[in-house]
Amino acid sequence: MNKKLEKRLRLKKKIRTKIFGTSECPRLSVFRSNNYIYAQMIDDSKSITVASASDMDVKTGTKTERSVLTGTNITKASNAKGIKSCVFDRNGFKYTGRIKALADSARASGLKF
Repeated sequence: MNKKLEKRLRLKKKIRTKIFGTSECPRLSVFRSNNYIYAQMIDDSKSITVASASDMDVKTGTKTERSVLTGTNITKASNAKGIKSCVFDRNGFKYTGRIKALADSARASGLKF
């Protein structure tokens, strides 16, 4: 494994010891690949995914613009389930760029974390 991935996984493990999602306040987990960005609302007490969104179906715009759209989509999906607040799990990634854009757009759309 390369050192960058090992570092991210080590940070992910450290973050996950402190963050736990419940049915009232699920965990918003974000995964960033080279091409796409994915967001899931996870209820850790029941081990289920409550809502999810990604930018795989969006073909226009830059990666940052697509992550802003993903942030609004995850907020819409969680509002449909009656979820207004969550805890943010950056999954070991730095809070900058596409991760920050997704979080800011989810906050602007009305999700509290």
